Amino acid sequence: MMEPKCLISARLAARPVIALAAAFLLAVTLSSKAQEVDYAKRLEGFDAYMEKTLKDWNAPAVAVGVVVGDKVVFAKGYGFADVGKKVPMSARTVCPIASNTKLFTAVAAGLLVEEGKLDWNEPIREKVPSIRFANDALNSSVSLRDMLAHRTGITRHDFIWYRADFTRKELFERLKFMEPKEPIRTTFLYNNMMFMAVGYAIELQSGKTWEEFVRTRLFEPLGMTSSGFTIEELKKAPDHGVPYTERRESDELYEIPYYEDTEGMAPCGAIVSNVEDMTRWLIALMNDGKFEGRQVIPASVLKETLTPAVALPNSAGLARGWWELVNSTYGMGRNVAVYRGKLYSYHGGDINGFHSQVSMMPQEKIGVVVLEIGDHCAMLRDAVGYNVYERLLGMDPTPWSDRYLALYKKGKQAGKEGRAKAGADRVPNAPPSHVLKDYAGTYEHPAYGEMPVTFQDGKLTFGFRAMNLPLEPYHYERFDTPDHEEFGKWSLNFQTNPQGDVDKVVVSLDEKEVTFVRRPESLDEKTLALMAGTYETATGMKFEVLLKEGVLYLAFPGRPADPLVHYKGTKFRLKEYSDLILDFVMEGGKVKGLNQISADGQFMMYKK
Repeated sequence: MMEPKCLISARLAARPVIALAAAFLLAVTLSSKAQEVDYAKRLEGFDAYMEKTLKDWNAPAVAVGVVVGDKVVFAKGYGFADVGKKVPMSARTVCPIASNTKLFTAVAAGLLVEEGKLDWNEPIREKVPSIRFANDALNSSVSLRDMLAHRTGITRHDFIWYRADFTRKELFERLKFMEPKEPIRTTFLYNNMMFMAVGYAIELQSGKTWEEFVRTRLFEPLGMTSSGFTIEELKKAPDHGVPYTERRESDELYEIPYYEDTEGMAPCGAIVSNVEDMTRWLIALMNDGKFEGRQVIPASVLKETLTPAVALPNSAGLARGWWELVNSTYGMGRNVAVYRGKLYSYHGGDINGFHSQVSMMPQEKIGVVVLEIGDHCAMLRDAVGYNVYERLLGMDPTPWSDRYLALYKKGKQAGKEGRAKAGADRVPNAPPSHVLKDYAGTYEHPAYGEMPVTFQDGKLTFGFRAMNLPLEPYHYERFDTPDHEEFGKWSLNFQTNPQGDVDKVVVSLDEKEVTFVRRPESLDEKTLALMAGTYETATGMKFEVLLKEGVLYLAFPGRPADPLVHYKGTKFRLKEYSDLILDFVMEGGKVKGLNQISADGQFMMYKK
């Protein structure tokens, strides 16, 4: 059948358009291929850069992975994963990624938001009623987004968890002791404990531990078969990193212990992984949650984690004139900023001996993961990543490595000079007020736990978590430890009560001084039961001493009962008064009376 002339004319007229479209598609295809080749070409010289950089820094090892679009275009290790055994670093070397765990936790929480089991913006207690903060205002307002964006107004208090063996539940229950420092949603205050709490909330709402949830919902769909949650898993990997760092007083590299107390705080920083696995994670992050054609993560969840929640200051620009990275905000589990005119998402990770950076430029579809060994060269995680982006984008290189190295060397020298001047403020001939054994005891804090001070062979030892350091008198009630290579120098300031006994010790932890109270010797239930009963004052007023769940209460007629705080032996005090002692006087295995001891005298009240 012949076509109408008008249709034939239309098709002939369309041919130039079709030809142009075909030419355009061909150009795009060729351009795309040329672009892929160009990315590889632009990384030429990177090996030489890395060789020089590791030498300049005396760095043990760095591994780098680069993703463009949905493909890994580069993955390589430099230096030694184990310096002592000269084991090369590779893209398969498993290392702790530390706080780059946080985005996994934020995304895992987002999966439960999608299921209606959590909510980004309503008070988290609406879904997780067992969570408790320091006051009613926080209880009624803190949301999941606040916790994941570090904008609760509560500062970090890291020594609650650092090197502690508390369970996740025990840490979760310690949130209520963390006092806010700023009003909610006004200031970025990094807080690892909040991510721990979100991890525990994931367990409460899903019925799976955080580890089980992340493994089944994220690791397995992404094929992250080398990733895990413990140092034990890391050590089982045939290719794994060993933590080395540089000594403070020299350039000697030495092996340091792994940080292994990760179970309680796992949701904020326990994941161990390698470049091969982390590039899979990057592919999903950069492609709206898709991996190998499958929707592993809802795009809406990733969008929420990128949404700015709290602004950060331009500190590097204002303090040092470095304006390449500006206008950083924090979403949930990652920062979003502008790097030399390009939208840039990133997050660092730092734990003993290991450092990481996971970043991407969403609009350019470029992502970089850097894993690094060595605390002294931690900033290579940033410097190397910036260098990769600048190479791939054809930018003039910024001398990040030189900048950071100059700061490190100045800081190291200043540290040496500063430590040499330690003790200049010591008051001579100012001995402690008590004999050394009087300072020994177990001191406690409801959030930080125990701080034992022991006395043996005429010397005091300070114990806190993994630390066990000698404690020497400095002046008056201040005692100092030696300046330890790993733990640093600690200063303890003891306090006495009105009775002249050493009963408290003040230590600087995190961002404030913390007071630990001496634990009294415990009394058995039988002795406490003897103390309960009716007593009578000199004027004939009767009152009761009650025993409830192992605690004695003082109950006068018409007044609420006041708990008695055990001081030592048979002596107690009221919480509000340290200068008033209530001593149960024992005679013949029975309680004769209650002696009130204060500055104005002693007053016996006999038991009826």
